Amino acid sequence: MHSLLLHLYTSLVLLLLNFSKAQNSSTSKSSNKIDFNVGVILDLASPESPVGRIGMSCLSIARSDFYSLHPDYKSRLVFHIRDSNNSVVDAAAADMIDIAALDLLQEVKVDAIIGPQQSTQVDFLMDLGERARVPIISFSATSPSLVPQSPFFVQTAQSDATQVQAIVSIVEAFKWAQVVIMYEETEFGNGIIPSLSNSLQDAHVRVSYRSVFPKSATDDFIGKELYKMMAMQTRVFLVHTSQSLGKRVFLKARELGMMSEGYVWIVTSGLTDLFNLVDSEVVEAMQGVIGVRPLIPKSKEFESFASRWLRKFLLANENHTMIKPTEVSVFGLWAYDTFWALAMAAERVGNNITHVTKNGADVAHAGPFAVEVSETGPKILEALLKIKFPGLAGEFSLVNGQLEQTSYEIVNVVGRNERQVGTWAPSSGISKNLKSIIWPGDSTKEPKGWEIPVINGKKLRIGVPKKPGFNEFLKVEIDPKTNTPNVTGYYKEVFDAVMKSLPYYVP
Repeated sequence: MHSLLLHLYTSLVLLLLNFSKAQNSSTSKSSNKIDFNVGVILDLASPESPVGRIGMSCLSIARSDFYSLHPDYKSRLVFHIRDSNNSVVDAAAADMIDIAALDLLQEVKVDAIIGPQQSTQVDFLMDLGERARVPIISFSATSPSLVPQSPFFVQTAQSDATQVQAIVSIVEAFKWAQVVIMYEETEFGNGIIPSLSNSLQDAHVRVSYRSVFPKSATDDFIGKELYKMMAMQTRVFLVHTSQSLGKRVFLKARELGMMSEGYVWIVTSGLTDLFNLVDSEVVEAMQGVIGVRPLIPKSKEFESFASRWLRKFLLANENHTMIKPTEVSVFGLWAYDTFWALAMAAERVGNNITHVTKNGADVAHAGPFAVEVSETGPKILEALLKIKFPGLAGEFSLVNGQLEQTSYEIVNVVGRNERQVGTWAPSSGISKNLKSIIWPGDSTKEPKGWEIPVINGKKLRIGVPKKPGFNEFLKVEIDPKTNTPNVTGYYKEVFDAVMKSLPYYVP
């Protein structure tokens, strides 16, 4: 009995020693991991802006998926999350973003920042990131004017400029000669306009009017602008606004009878992608709308992620007042791919260093806005710009700090769904097999793109010189009975031929 107890005691001691050795080995192995601190600045609270919560949930799943598949990686990304609280564009917003960024740069000493969410917020953060030499990476700020402003800003979303040719191709396909552009007066809204205007001009399409909306436009302002457009002949409207403004525009347009037969409404990617997040009243108002959005390649990985994300997101937000999504947003897919790209970049950097330097070699500026110059940030940026891999949203490849252009799908809002009616590719243009589109007013008749307005518009007045001689070119005779001029001759024939060839009515 004594020997048996001694044997059991000895075995227990050996077991504990082996467990302790295993723990020490595990701790040693864990201690060899290199943490890269990553700041995340997104709007995580407002029901008016779901992109932040969608993006954050996708970042979390991406982190879990990535390190499950790469358990032996030397590096780890550690999140430090700050809520931008749906900051609008004013001095308070600038202060809020700067405070969050300064905290991340001064106290946490992050190696990169994901965010902020909106194009209008990026300007506030870009200067700090460049001074600290820390990359600012946004999967949701899409204005094409942002990237050239700073070498430390990386746009892991499709720039709005990449969809311009897809939109213009739709206008060309239906031979519409005039369009009205409606956009909001923000960095996001203004960014696409130069490229869109130039491309329409190159396609010989006239922009008959530009309607510029303040982001905080009142219903009265929206109504007045729409009344103004009703008085014009043009019936093709290109809408580039945020979701919160866009849905109010369509509700007012339906109220005024502008969502009826003969009208054409085309929306840009930002509105198209968030269609599944608007309520039933807005969906009803947007019937017949055409939209473009990045074409997402379907795969087993995508289907698996989409179902897992939707379950997790709905469960986490079951008590939230926001409209619940029916599918994952492309912004969420870009967030997922952003994490993978940044984690790969961190691993490349981590394999070449033994520890991450937390204190910079120098201090940029003095006073309360002083930030240390990061030694790791430029290395992370350099590695990130070289990362290429097949992501959930398509091929991840950065060109000059922007996600490389991909194909777009063209969708038509019918019922609660968006029907794909065509695709557009950078190499081949718009697909020739456009499916039948259901236009506003539940019409299958292809709109002409113009109508004689109910409200009288301006008439074209033509002056004709009455001169003797060269009657073959131009002759003016006054009818003695009606006292009205009768114009004949070659010049008149040319003028009539030109007017007849126009694809719209000129009074």
